[in-house]
Amino acid sequence: MTLDAASRIAVAAALVAMIAIRAPHGQRSRSIPVARSFRDRADSAVLAVAMVSFVVPVAWLVCGALDAAERVHSWTLLSCGCAAVVGGLWLFHCSHADLGTNWSVTLEIREGHTLVTSGVYSRIRHPMYTSLLLYSLGLALALPNWIAGPSYLASMLLLVAVRLAREERMMAATFGDAFTAWSARTARLVPFVW
Repeated sequence: MTLDAASRIAVAAALVAMIAIRAPHGQRSRSIPVARSFRDRADSAVLAVAMVSFVVPVAWLVCGALDAAERVHSWTLLSCGCAAVVGGLWLFHCSHADLGTNWSVTLEIREGHTLVTSGVYSRIRHPMYTSLLLYSLGLALALPNWIAGPSYLASMLLLVAVRLAREERMMAATFGDAFTAWSARTARLVPFVW
């Protein structure tokens, strides 16, 4: 198998896995009524950027529109990228499973929403953001294209920059002292680092 073929298979598998993990949780989440929404134009804009950037690697896979931006690639970069993608997907799955019906793609509190502090949330307050950053870093390494590779990483960095503090304010407003106590014993994104 050539390096190009391996990269294309790895990227396609990563994209399919991401959709397969998220789809059932999104469907279940939409069935729970929203009790309070903190969604605004900034949240909608950053989500739109994230969705568009998710499609860029698909364009690279299927139509060759970005061939002019191809970069030098290696088996080492592909291997490191695949390892990061697998780690990101594992954490993505765990964070969705631990959140259950509390998850929402937007900044919303669902009816019956609870503060989840167990599973991966016992160490990290935002493991889903961590998983998305790790996954998108993996795509950037695995995908040998200067545009399609880092496009999702750039949008995930923007998403985290725009939403992290806002989401924490939403959770503090909703859960008060319980959120404050949990925050004191957990890391925002990376245990023992941040």
